[in-house]
Amino acid sequence: MDRSCLSVSYCNPTGMGIYCRAGEWDQEVRTEIHCYWFDFARSRSMVAPARKEAGLTVPPAIWEIPEPLSTDSVKVDDDAVIVLRRHGNPAGPRLVLSHGNGLAIDLYYPFWSLLTAGFDLVVHDLRNHGWNEVGAQENHRFDAFSRDHDSIFVAIEKLYGVKPTVGVFHSISALAALHLPSRGNHYSAMVLFTPPLCNTGPIYSEFEQRAVRTGNMLRVREPWFRTREELAELHTNLHYFQHAVPGVFDLVARTTLRESGTGQGYELRCPREYEAQIWYEASQPAVSVDFASLRCPTRIVGSDPALDPNRPYFDYRAAAGVDYKFVPETTHFLQLEKPEECAAVMLDFLSRQGFVESP
Repeated sequence: MDRSCLSVSYCNPTGMGIYCRAGEWDQEVRTEIHCYWFDFARSRSMVAPARKEAGLTVPPAIWEIPEPLSTDSVKVDDDAVIVLRRHGNPAGPRLVLSHGNGLAIDLYYPFWSLLTAGFDLVVHDLRNHGWNEVGAQENHRFDAFSRDHDSIFVAIEKLYGVKPTVGVFHSISALAALHLPSRGNHYSAMVLFTPPLCNTGPIYSEFEQRAVRTGNMLRVREPWFRTREELAELHTNLHYFQHAVPGVFDLVARTTLRESGTGQGYELRCPREYEAQIWYEASQPAVSVDFASLRCPTRIVGSDPALDPNRPYFDYRAAAGVDYKFVPETTHFLQLEKPEECAAVMLDFLSRQGFVESP
């Protein structure tokens, strides 16, 4: 058998699958596959009953993302262009939402669809993700994400008017929000879901090594698929997604793939080298957040420490002044697993800030 035509799927610490052809494996990747396969088997045994209760035998839901009320392209640094989409209720208070590394904000529709009746939603993908065109890799940097956040805020006010605005970000976009040049001064508040944070000390070395290994694996993940269904099927084996609401496997394929430029099959919207590059840069921002310097009320919403197979790297109890809540029975992708509960935790915080009325 020609092993070069085989592929394997396994998981990195964010829960995203990495699909690589056997011919691309090096020894480090082979070793990491073994480690993650062990973690996968262990976590699979924990979550299988939950998936059975969720009713995997029934056809999955199909999430149909509505057409935006408006679509506007905004130029940020390095001539990158970010496509803003407006959804929801233009008369309501404004939420600005973005996503995690390698993903797309439309994937989070099970969460933000709950907010369309009461809020003016502006959703956008990070540069070189989702609806955005792919630019030069040399400009695909973590610090660019932070600068883009500030530039996008200014553009939103010019396009849609000035009003109280809350930033709602997940994972790498949440970490970028903790490093805003403006320190969040523009926002009325921020709600940040599972930013990848780490404490200083011995645990940082472990975090850094794992980030590098993950980047190495992402560089060789499968970049092309014959059909969207092929990627959706592969995601059924990922332990993080075993808690996701029905229909997410299909949604992740529709939102993270685009038709290939060759006209044959589908390719990743965020190229694998770009996704890997952010992991190589993630360690220093993860360990250097200055919460005291933030200039707007901020809540961190975490996953369940008892359920997440990757042990937490950050002790919020030791971070003075941090408003932290976790959502029970969730992992890193909590907004795709318990969207109603995540929305409730967010709204509770916003009501305390006077941004919305108490329920």
